[in-house]
Order: sequence, then C-alpha cells, then structure tokens
Amino acid sequence: MTRTALITGAGSGIGLEAARLLARDGITVVLVGRRQEELDKAEATIHAEGGTALALAADITRVDDVTRLLDRVHAECGPVDILVNNAGSASSVLNPQWLPHDEWRQVLDVNLTAVFQLTQAVLPDMLDRDGGTIVTVSSLAAVNPNLLGGAAYGAAKAGVRNFMTFLHNTFRNQGLRAVTVLPGETDTPILDNRARPPAVEERAHMLQPQDVAEAIHLAITLPQRVVLQEIVVAPTRQRDTSADLEISRWAGAPADASPQG
Repeated sequence: MTRTALITGAGSGIGLEAARLLARDGITVVLVGRRQEELDKAEATIHAEGGTALALAADITRVDDVTRLLDRVHAECGPVDILVNNAGSASSVLNPQWLPHDEWRQVLDVNLTAVFQLTQAVLPDMLDRDGGTIVTVSSLAAVNPNLLGGAAYGAAKAGVRNFMTFLHNTFRNQGLRAVTVLPGETDTPILDNRARPPAVEERAHMLQPQDVAEAIHLAITLPQRVVLQEIVVAPTRQRDTSADLEISRWAGAPADASPQG
C-alpha cells in the first residue's frame, strides 16, 4: 500500500530534496509551502523523476489553512503516514534588545506553533493505525543559540525539539516515531536574509540541502521498529563566525546605539 508523506517548506532546499528521495521510494509526497508557483515546479521535478506528488499552497500558521490542507490530502491521497516539519523562518533582528514583538511572534508561529498544529492534525491518522513517523527539522541553534540565528529562532527551535521529545515519550508505545533533526549551517535560501550573508566560498564547506535530506530519508525508511530520536548533522569544518556575530549584534539597533551611530 502506498504511503503518504506531507512535507512543509517543500518548494526548495531541504524540503524538496527530502521529497525527491521519498518519492523515489514510491511514497506519495504532498508538497506544502506558501508559494504555489514554486511548489508547482517542485511537483513537476518529482513527476519527471517518476514520482507521485501533490503541490498544495497553505499558510501553516493558520488553523483554518491546516484544516483545509488535511481535508484535501485525505480526499486525494488518504491518511498521512509521514509528516516532515521542515518550514522555517528567522527574524531580521537577532538581538533581543531590539527585536520587534511581531518578528518574535512570526518566527515562533512558523517554527513552533505550526509544528504543533500540523502534528495535532495528523496524529489521528497515525494513532488509529498504530504507526507513523513525524520528523521535525530543528537546528543546532536549539542547543547552542547565538546571534547567527537570533533569539527568536533559537527559542523556537529549542521548543520544537522539546515537543518532539514529548511526542516520543508519550506515543512511542502506540507506534509513533518522533524524530528531531538538528542541522548545523546549511546552504539554503534562509542564509540570504542574514545580517551578513555568507560568501560563496564559505558556503562551499557548509552542509548542503541534500545532506540533511539524506538524514530525514534514513529516519523514515528504517524499519518501523527503529527510531532515530535525534540526528545531529554538522559540517566537518568549523568556520570562524566572529565577524558574523558582531554584525548580527547590531542589526536593527537604533542609530544612537550602534557602533556606527
């Protein structure tokens, strides 16, 4: 019987690469993101590779959008066997001294609240059939928070790590596998929004989206009796981020507070 995987942030980067790997295994992949055009391109890529995909745009921070999304998936694909929480967002202001409250809420909504809402929506499918897998892409910022990701991002990623551990402790004996993937710096579009976007030569030694996708794929395709509760995926080389941290410290600061003020 064909399994169905719902993947957020699936239009590019880690989400798209994970979807491609799962589709090659015969899993139907539901591609979720904010931009339908980007998702349509991802869907076409998977179809061209012989896979089955459904592209559905949704704002996963909104409960009504999540409900509509699940209704469509159930109607066209059936129950959800696999959920990959990959969508992510970071604030432009990293230092909590100046972080706007609306940026704080937006980052927590995407990285934490949406994970809860989607999990709550798919749990009946999984628990009713005594099996399912939820993989959430957290970050090493959850265990070593700093100004690279910022205060809101680190807090949100720590929150989803805690939530996934809760799911593991609560539902493992009902067949649910809850997996947290904690990547280090990964060359994805989110880096373009940093206070100092890393240069091309710096990105060459970072993780690539395919690397993190392989970890997600492994966690899902191992036998159901096996759960990789946490997977740390880090670049072999450790780069010097001191300049990045100093620039990030002053992003969004009032002119009279910054070193240039």
